[in-house]
Amino acid sequence: MKRSAAYRAPDLRGKIALVAGGTRGAGRGIAIALGEAGATVYCTGRSSRKNPRGMSATPGRPETIEETAELVTAAGGRGISVKVDHTETTEVKKLVAAIKRRHHGLDILVNDVWGGDALTEFGKPFWKLKLDDGLRMLKQAIHSHIITSHYAVPLMLGREGGIIFEITDGDAFYYRGNLFYDLAKISVIRLAFAMRCWNTLVSARLTGGTSARRPRSQSRTVEIRTTRPTISWCQNRHGTSAGRWSRWRQIQRSKARVGESSAPGH
Repeated sequence: MKRSAAYRAPDLRGKIALVAGGTRGAGRGIAIALGEAGATVYCTGRSSRKNPRGMSATPGRPETIEETAELVTAAGGRGISVKVDHTETTEVKKLVAAIKRRHHGLDILVNDVWGGDALTEFGKPFWKLKLDDGLRMLKQAIHSHIITSHYAVPLMLGREGGIIFEITDGDAFYYRGNLFYDLAKISVIRLAFAMRCWNTLVSARLTGGTSARRPRSQSRTVEIRTTRPTISWCQNRHGTSAGRWSRWRQIQRSKARVGESSAPGH
């Protein structure tokens, strides 16, 4: 990714970061950006070289947390890979205990666990969606963020400049075209509010319009700041699914025949 001549990476040497869901996409991009700034970055997820051969956590996706950790180290930081299923409380608790034991605290938390691309069906009324896929999406994309925050945030208390990043799609309350997708993306916004309201030392930021299938160079949209925490919402250059959904709905209404339209991507 090209940087402007005026860009200066913040100095995050000595800072400890956890990127939950750092295997690919925005999570990997953010992890590398943190590495460029000198941070120690824990890169976690289910996709690992330790998985049995042919047993990918995300079918069709070859990326691993070990690769992300290596890229973080190559960028100038220290990358540490840990295989974790963030929907499993025991695994998350073990991870956080290890961070506490080694570093006595945490400065940056990035909640980027998703894994819902293959579970999302656009263009269908909610009662025709696959219920099992929808409920699985909610577990992967909401429960994982809550569980990780529950155990990790106490490590951030008292750490100057602590910050939490909630990765979502957009920053508003429009409908995102699929009931379960919308619930997943809006819920982490509410989680950000909850964490900010109850903990003035930790802030939450949201970055919009992300997808695990976008190139890493297009996903690095986050600006790291270590100033006094506030809630800030930002959108990357890809925009949000709201505009695509709105345009699709307009086209659908203009169709004279049912079934002629196609669902929007995301």
